[in-house]
Amino acid sequence: MIFSSPVFLFIFLTSVYVLYCIIPTVTAKNILLLLFSLAFYTYGEPKAIVLMIISIIMNYIFGLSMKSDNKSRKTVLIISITANLLMLGIFKYAGFGAEMLDRLPFLSMNIPDIALPVGISFYTFQAMSYVIDAYKEPQYIQKNPYKLALYITFFPQLVAGPIVKYYDFAEQIDKRTVTPEKTAQGIRRFITGLSKKLLIANTMAVTADYVYGLDVDSLSLPLAWLGAVSYMLQIFFDFSGYSDMAIGLGKMFGFDFRENFNYPYISGSMQEFWRRWHISVSTWFKEYLYIPLGGNRKGKVRTALNKLFVFFCTGLWHGASLNFIVWGLINGLFMMFESYKILNTAKWLRPLRHIYTLFVTLLAFVFFRAENLSTACRYIGRMFSMSGNSPENTSLFLLQLTPMYVVMFILACVFSVPVWQILRRKVSPEIISVGDTCSYVVSILMLIICIMTLSSASYNPFIYFRF
Repeated sequence: MIFSSPVFLFIFLTSVYVLYCIIPTVTAKNILLLLFSLAFYTYGEPKAIVLMIISIIMNYIFGLSMKSDNKSRKTVLIISITANLLMLGIFKYAGFGAEMLDRLPFLSMNIPDIALPVGISFYTFQAMSYVIDAYKEPQYIQKNPYKLALYITFFPQLVAGPIVKYYDFAEQIDKRTVTPEKTAQGIRRFITGLSKKLLIANTMAVTADYVYGLDVDSLSLPLAWLGAVSYMLQIFFDFSGYSDMAIGLGKMFGFDFRENFNYPYISGSMQEFWRRWHISVSTWFKEYLYIPLGGNRKGKVRTALNKLFVFFCTGLWHGASLNFIVWGLINGLFMMFESYKILNTAKWLRPLRHIYTLFVTLLAFVFFRAENLSTACRYIGRMFSMSGNSPENTSLFLLQLTPMYVVMFILACVFSVPVWQILRRKVSPEIISVGDTCSYVVSILMLIICIMTLSSASYNPFIYFRF
């Protein structure tokens, strides 16, 4: 079940929200959310629900072992991390690992065909967050299993994030408020995300999928750039749209989630980009991997190796493919170049810094989108080659520039910039108040357009569902 589906919007969400408002106590509300969250996951992954329940039980037991008077708590922590990574590894990386070994001349491996459970990367990281936080601060040990289960399974961020760390969620389980104002803000935020997904991301996806589906060696320069730019916009509005919907849903039920995207395409360096892009994952790796490895406290060489290893893991986390690993390492290398002033972007003009960041991000996303490394390299080659510019390819390029595409492309460029925040700093409080009121009217209109789009749209899952 996806947020941009009629089943979710008109049946699931309506049912759970009405019941949530009727039920009086926080305990009953939590149980309701847990039951609906399990139903939400079971609807799309009926077999994988068993794996999730095993993860919940396993990490609940590990958490209970984190009491400060337990002398073996560090050993238990290591076992818990190993068990979680092993579970993730079997279902996500077993086939990839066997394929890599099979390429060796002296080995012959049977490549297992294991279905990847939706959202396993996200809920496994959340489960690990709980055990690690309980190890650091025993006050976070959750003795009530259904409360831990709610944290791991909460449907707004279950299958595609944002990753919510346990210490951010713990207090809200029992103490949260739902006000009309907060509910209205949540609904508006949800509609914003829904509009990003259905109107902008899906429009960009049609062009990106078409171009990447063509024979790479026959692509013209304009077509190659059109496909690359379309995908860069698609993945941002697809995933930031999902994050907006998750944050909005959380507000409707009284939970506050941290921002996951902060206009990354306005960044002036790759370091800034990663402070703005997929914030929940980058902070997770920083807190639970980079800092424990030593961070930047053990010399320049060790710091560089730590960063590269973290971005290797970040790429691998996104998918079992060499493409994702290369994507991660590209980001890590450029961050390292910036850290050691090999690329001293601070001395560059702002427009140049911005162009550089977008350029590196664009090329890196080609590896993220292409089927394999060879295809990615050949695709980038076509982006800088004047061959293939035939009348036929010119016609194919122009056919993609439909009125719908052009309008959504312009809106994508506009809303990649914090337009409203800039305006708020330049106008009077009275105008801001009127603007806030009008934003709810605009949200209603956008919801109507989204519903009309849903009635004719084909199934188009979120990109991050496969991670």
